[in-house]
Amino acid sequence: MPSSDPIVLLHGFAGTGATWDAVRAELDAGRTVHTPDLRGHGRRSAVRPVSFAGCVADVLADAPPRFVLGGYSQGGRVALHVALAAPERVSALVLLATMAGLEDHEARAARRRSDTVLALKLQRDGLEAFAADWTTQPLFADDPPAARAAQVKDIARCSADGLAAALRGIGTGEMLPLWDRLGELTMPTTVLVGERDTKYQALGERLTTLLPDATLTIVPGAGHGLPREAPPAVAAALAGDAAA
Repeated sequence: MPSSDPIVLLHGFAGTGATWDAVRAELDAGRTVHTPDLRGHGRRSAVRPVSFAGCVADVLADAPPRFVLGGYSQGGRVALHVALAAPERVSALVLLATMAGLEDHEARAARRRSDTVLALKLQRDGLEAFAADWTTQPLFADDPPAARAAQVKDIARCSADGLAAALRGIGTGEMLPLWDRLGELTMPTTVLVGERDTKYQALGERLTTLLPDATLTIVPGAGHGLPREAPPAVAAALAGDAAA
């Protein structure tokens, strides 16, 4: 998937564009890289409404005419919306530890309820308490100390109200599933998943099956936090050097 086009990278929930700092350092110094903050996060913490449509509009307004698009976790779900909205502008797609939504109506409803509870707790208890809970949940429990420290630092760049709005507006339970639209995305795609991230390995395998021109790369030793845990592997995928 080699391409010299500029790169646009979308961070995950409770992150910011700084999520990609270590990845950026691994890329060729001459490569143009854009790492915007999504609505409800970082410099866009106060931007409302936090919605998929709003995030897509922001990304496309800020992005070059044609670009390689990468998205991590929640940012990967936003990236799918961006690619579907403007496929002619996306020369290649890199999806990190992500999915295309929950298909089961009851599962989506349950996730909306749990995200609402988390949003209320976040606003009540604040960022520091949230960071302690979020970074030690099973998804991140085995992360290396340096990766966890980077994640805590990124959370501190956000606001409790902004993250609560993101949970309510672009949380997993709010997203209508896109699995049946993946066949529209004909650009070369790399799906990247950590070896320890077994849940997302299964999701990554399904993405790879449904996307017309996709390869799956499993990153040895890594978990869910790929931009923090495995910057060289992420950079290789963005540069088109990842092995299937």
